[in-house]
Amino acid sequence: MRTSPRAAGERGAATLLGVALAGMLLLVGVTLAEISAVVAAHRRAQAAADLAALAGATSPGESCAAADRVATANGARLTGCLLEGADVLVSVQVDPPPGLDRLVTIQGQARAGPAP
Repeated sequence: MRTSPRAAGERGAATLLGVALAGMLLLVGVTLAEISAVVAAHRRAQAAADLAALAGATSPGESCAAADRVATANGARLTGCLLEGADVLVSVQVDPPPGLDRLVTIQGQARAGPAP
Protein backbone atom coordinates (compact mmCIF):
# COMPACT_ATOMS: atom_id res chain seq x y z
CA MET A 1 0.00 0.00 0.00
CA ARG A 2 1.46 3.30 -1.04
CA THR A 3 0.86 6.51 0.90
CA SER A 4 1.41 10.01 -0.31
CA PRO A 5 4.38 11.96 1.15
CA ARG A 6 1.95 14.18 3.04
CA ALA A 7 0.12 11.26 4.66
CA ALA A 8 3.38 9.55 5.59
CA GLY A 9 4.47 12.62 7.62
CA GLU A 10 1.22 12.65 9.59
CA ARG A 11 1.32 9.07 10.83
CA GLY A 12 0.95 8.98 14.62
CA ALA A 13 -0.31 12.57 14.97
CA ALA A 14 -3.66 11.42 16.36
CA THR A 15 -1.88 9.22 18.91
CA LEU A 16 0.19 12.15 20.10
CA LEU A 17 -2.92 14.31 20.39
CA GLY A 18 -4.73 11.55 22.30
CA VAL A 19 -1.85 11.16 24.76
CA ALA A 20 -1.71 14.93 25.31
CA LEU A 21 -5.47 15.10 25.97
CA ALA A 22 -5.28 12.14 28.36
CA GLY A 23 -2.47 13.90 30.24
CA MET A 24 -4.52 17.07 30.51
CA LEU A 25 -7.53 15.13 31.81
CA LEU A 26 -5.32 13.44 34.39
CA LEU A 27 -3.93 16.79 35.52
CA VAL A 28 -7.42 18.29 35.83
CA GLY A 29 -8.62 15.23 37.76
CA VAL A 30 -5.74 15.36 40.24
CA THR A 31 -6.23 19.11 40.72
CA LEU A 32 -9.94 18.68 41.41
CA ALA A 33 -9.22 15.87 43.87
CA GLU A 34 -6.73 18.06 45.78
CA ILE A 35 -9.19 20.97 45.88
CA SER A 36 -11.92 18.65 47.17
CA ALA A 37 -9.59 17.35 49.88
CA VAL A 38 -8.77 20.91 51.01
CA VAL A 39 -12.47 21.84 51.12
CA ALA A 40 -13.28 18.71 53.15
CA ALA A 41 -10.45 19.46 55.58
CA HIS A 42 -11.65 23.05 56.00
CA ARG A 43 -15.17 21.85 56.75
CA ARG A 44 -13.76 19.40 59.29
CA ALA A 45 -11.80 22.24 60.92
CA GLN A 46 -14.85 24.48 61.04
CA ALA A 47 -16.99 21.73 62.57
CA ALA A 48 -14.33 21.05 65.20
CA ALA A 49 -14.14 24.78 66.00
CA ASP A 50 -17.91 25.05 66.33
CA LEU A 51 -18.11 22.07 68.66
CA ALA A 52 -15.12 23.24 70.71
CA ALA A 53 -16.65 26.69 71.15
CA LEU A 54 -19.95 25.17 72.25
CA ALA A 55 -18.14 22.91 74.73
CA GLY A 56 -16.24 25.89 76.09
CA ALA A 57 -19.39 27.97 76.42
CA THR A 58 -21.20 25.24 78.36
CA SER A 59 -18.31 24.53 80.76
CA PRO A 60 -17.87 27.55 83.01
CA GLY A 61 -14.60 27.58 84.87
CA GLU A 62 -12.87 25.21 82.48
CA SER A 63 -13.90 26.64 79.12
CA CYS A 64 -10.56 26.34 77.31
CA ALA A 65 -9.83 22.88 78.71
CA ALA A 66 -13.22 21.62 77.54
CA ALA A 67 -12.71 23.25 74.14
CA ASP A 68 -9.30 21.57 73.84
CA ARG A 69 -10.72 18.14 74.67
CA VAL A 70 -13.50 18.48 72.10
CA ALA A 71 -11.18 19.83 69.40
CA THR A 72 -8.75 16.95 69.95
CA ALA A 73 -11.59 14.43 69.87
CA ASN A 74 -12.57 15.84 66.45
CA GLY A 75 -9.09 15.57 64.98
CA ALA A 76 -8.04 19.21 65.40
CA ARG A 77 -5.53 21.12 67.50
CA LEU A 78 -6.71 24.04 69.58
CA THR A 79 -4.52 26.99 68.55
CA GLY A 80 -6.36 29.72 70.40
CA CYS A 81 -8.93 30.12 73.14
CA LEU A 82 -10.12 33.48 74.38
CA LEU A 83 -12.80 34.29 76.92
CA GLU A 84 -14.55 37.53 76.00
CA GLY A 85 -17.16 38.17 78.65
CA ALA A 86 -19.47 35.15 78.55
CA ASP A 87 -18.40 34.26 75.00
CA VAL A 88 -15.70 31.77 74.08
CA LEU A 89 -13.68 32.34 70.91
CA VAL A 90 -11.67 29.37 69.64
CA SER A 91 -9.29 28.74 66.77
CA VAL A 92 -8.35 25.25 65.63
CA GLN A 93 -6.07 23.78 63.01
CA VAL A 94 -6.25 20.45 61.18
CA ASP A 95 -3.64 18.66 59.12
CA PRO A 96 -3.88 19.41 55.39
CA PRO A 97 -4.12 16.62 52.82
CA PRO A 98 -0.87 14.76 52.15
CA GLY A 99 1.41 16.64 49.79
CA LEU A 100 -0.07 20.04 50.59
CA ASP A 101 1.29 20.41 54.13
CA ARG A 102 3.87 22.99 53.04
CA LEU A 103 1.42 24.98 50.96
CA VAL A 104 -1.79 25.15 52.98
CA THR A 105 -2.76 25.80 56.59
CA ILE A 106 -6.30 24.73 57.39
CA GLN A 107 -7.93 26.59 60.25
CA GLY A 108 -11.37 27.04 61.70
CA GLN A 109 -12.68 29.69 64.08
CA ALA A 110 -15.86 29.94 66.08
CA ARG A 111 -17.55 31.90 68.85
CA ALA A 112 -20.16 30.63 71.27
CA GLY A 113 -21.86 32.01 74.30
CA PRO A 114 -25.17 32.27 76.09
CA ALA A 115 -28.23 33.37 74.18
CA PRO A 116 -28.96 37.09 74.57
